[in-house]
Amino acid sequence: MGLGRFPDVSLKEARQSAEEWRGVVRQGKDAIKERERLRQAAERNAHLLHDIALDAFESRKAELKGDGKAGRWFSPLELHVLPKLGRMPVSEIDQRDIRDTLAPIWHDKAETARKAMNRLAICMRHAAALGLDVDIQATDKARALLGKQRHVPKHVPALPWQEVPAFYQSLSGGSVTELALRLLILTAVRSFPLRHIREDQIDGDTWTIPAEAMKGRVGTVSDFRVPLSGEAYAVIQEARKFARDGYLFPSIRKGVISDMTMTKFMDRRGMKARPHGFRSSFRDWTAEATNTPREVAETALGHVLGGAVERAYCRTDYLDARQRLMQQWSTYITGASGDTVLHLSFI
Repeated sequence: MGLGRFPDVSLKEARQSAEEWRGVVRQGKDAIKERERLRQAAERNAHLLHDIALDAFESRKAELKGDGKAGRWFSPLELHVLPKLGRMPVSEIDQRDIRDTLAPIWHDKAETARKAMNRLAICMRHAAALGLDVDIQATDKARALLGKQRHVPKHVPALPWQEVPAFYQSLSGGSVTELALRLLILTAVRSFPLRHIREDQIDGDTWTIPAEAMKGRVGTVSDFRVPLSGEAYAVIQEARKFARDGYLFPSIRKGVISDMTMTKFMDRRGMKARPHGFRSSFRDWTAEATNTPREVAETALGHVLGGAVERAYCRTDYLDARQRLMQQWSTYITGASGDTVLHLSFI
């Protein structure tokens, strides 16, 4: 039994190794076969699900908002899959293992379970791409074993669009939280880019949100332009006095205000609606009180429309039409238009 070539293996190391393998022989085992068994076991352990998951996450960071630093992509795996399956060789994981792992949350935490299953499927495909012998259909089989989820998705509570003007006009305190809520309502953007808005992103009556801060645009070069109404620009000007490190809505200690800051403000008002719900309020208003084309309304929300081929030919972001729409929305919620239902023309 060879122990390695000199000088790669020193005489001292060879003597120690020889004594170890003599001990294996004394146990009645074939030293060469035992060494091969240990080598194969070590090779399997080099491809544990935990390591594959980390490698898959690393390879996808560029596609994730903020390079995945918030942890939302990896956390379903980290919390609900890896504690049970992380130390298993990925090649040994089958649908029964996955079923047993996710069964406790499959119905009670349906959305979390769905995300965990999707992330695990990505890990299995990643392992297959590395040339490992894995069952890439294991997650689909596990879904079949788990059955249809009983969970009924709950929409984020939203304020009816007819009640938005009264709430907006009540935000008169001039605090960072109130200014942030006002701009959130006026622009109908998501909380993340709103809370991370920087002074250098404002150019006249246009706010440009970097692609990496926009849901669904990560991994592209497509920044998102938000047209600012006169009221929105005035809110930004007022917020500049609070700016710190370039951010318009800083928190008390460091960084920017959290999403819970605005949520708790609405809670104290006794409201069930949530900040994210104002996007729904805006969309309902465009549908019920205007004749806004669907493409314009959806683009105003930052939604990516159509498939890759359609987007390759239709490259407009309807900025001029959205500028008129957001100005009308601003006019409505500030009370300048009273209770009149608007019928906008985009022809």
